[in-house]
Amino acid sequence: MLVGLMGAGKSSVGRKLAVQLGIPFIDADQEIEEAAGCSIEDFFEIYGEPAFRDGEERVIRRLLESGPQVLATGGGAFMSESIRGIISATGVSVWLRADLDILSKRTGRRGGRPLLSGGNPKETLKKLMGQRYPVYANADIVVDTGAEGIDLTTDAIMNALDTFLFAPAGSAKS
Repeated sequence: MLVGLMGAGKSSVGRKLAVQLGIPFIDADQEIEEAAGCSIEDFFEIYGEPAFRDGEERVIRRLLESGPQVLATGGGAFMSESIRGIISATGVSVWLRADLDILSKRTGRRGGRPLLSGGNPKETLKKLMGQRYPVYANADIVVDTGAEGIDLTTDAIMNALDTFLFAPAGSAKS
C-alpha cells in the first residue's frame, strides 16, 4: 500500500510498481469516486470530510480483502488508526516521502484537491506535512521521492520490498 501526501507520486509510481510485481494497481480515490458517484471534491463539498473519511475506510477495507494489489491510498487515509491496522494486517505499507517544493510543484499541475482549494496551497501542504509525516513514519518502508523520476522511485521500492520481505528476523525497517 502506498501512502503519502498528495503529489508524492502514489498513483504514478503505483502503476509502474504493479506492472513490475505482476499484480493489479488500484487507486483508492478512483474507487471512492466510483462508489460515491461523484468526484472527491464534490463529495467534500456536499457531505464534508468526516463523511468522506468514513466512506474511504469502507472502500479501503473492501479493496484490501480482494487479494494482492498495489493500492494507492489518499493522503489522509493512513491517518486513520483503523486503516493503518487493516493495512498492517494485510500488506506492506510504503511511504513515498517528498519535500515541500516537490509536493507544491506536483500538486500545482492539476486541480481536484479539496484540501488545497482556497488559501495558500504551499502553506496548506506545509501544515499537512507537520501533521501527517510523524504518522506516515509508521509505514513499514520509507522511500524518498523527488525529481529522480518514476523508474528510479519504483526501483527503490522494489529494493526496499526485497529487503523488508526477505531480511532475517529482527532486522530494522527500511
